[in-house]
Amino acid sequence: MIETRELSKYYGEIKAVDRLNLTVYEGEIFGLLGPNGSGKTTTFITLMGLTVPTSGTATIGGYDIVKDSRKVRKIASMLPEGAGYYEDLTAEQNLNYICQLNDIPKPERERTIKDLLEAVGLADNAKMKVEKFSRGMRQRLGIAEVLIKKPRVALFDEPTIGLDPQGTKEIRDMMFRLNKEQGLTVLLSSHLLYEVQQTCQRVGIIRKGRLIAADTIGNLSKKLSKWKVTLELELAGAGPDLIREIKGINDVMSVDQEGSKIFVHMESDRTREVSEAVIKHGATILLMRPKEHSLDEIFMEYMKEGDQ
Repeated sequence: MIETRELSKYYGEIKAVDRLNLTVYEGEIFGLLGPNGSGKTTTFITLMGLTVPTSGTATIGGYDIVKDSRKVRKIASMLPEGAGYYEDLTAEQNLNYICQLNDIPKPERERTIKDLLEAVGLADNAKMKVEKFSRGMRQRLGIAEVLIKKPRVALFDEPTIGLDPQGTKEIRDMMFRLNKEQGLTVLLSSHLLYEVQQTCQRVGIIRKGRLIAADTIGNLSKKLSKWKVTLELELAGAGPDLIREIKGINDVMSVDQEGSKIFVHMESDRTREVSEAVIKHGATILLMRPKEHSLDEIFMEYMKEGDQ
């Protein structure tokens, strides 16, 4: 749905976006992760035609962002960080204005506005002036504005920054619902690692304008590990004989113990053999799962590699 090829945006000698190659598939939620100043916002405004790329190409829904910019804006919407509103107008009046900008006929506006306010949980605040809105309410209003033209693609730039945990959860749940019910493709940017891990099916890590990694969190985790499989165990009644037997299983390279947890590092998946050994020795499995790096660990490791 979104594809860039060597996309670059330079401001003089500053490479805000540097030969970016990014693919976002239709119907997925993709997170662009990076520190402040890494090029996330510049990528978004370039994709939306708000600035012209220095070089390279990009398409949204098959439309070139430069040659077909009008068509791009018909199928894609963006919620910028710190989106502005007319403070002295109500939520309803703000949406009515945006409807007019998008050439929505007057007979359709009332129904469109009503449906959108209900969808984002602001139906009871339709007549309230935006100056009285909390930050979370403003973000929900911004999402309503994004949805006015029924886009196929939505770009959210730091959509949960500054929100409390409840507001963050509400925005996240809304994205999930829009993605599932309307098939909306979502590209969001953030530097909040936990939020990206909770929200996105795939992530891209951007640093100094360059995409240095892109995949599922599980696959990124595997790429960082020197072991093909690591099994995390928590057992009751595990003695030294059991640990020795696990170490002797074919393709088990090493076994580490950290407090009550045991990590079995393997060249191939020997989960069945490990389970059989546990049962044989009469121990009880309290926890058994593949060990994955957290997104925090993945992010810091890729940042470290970029510094080398």
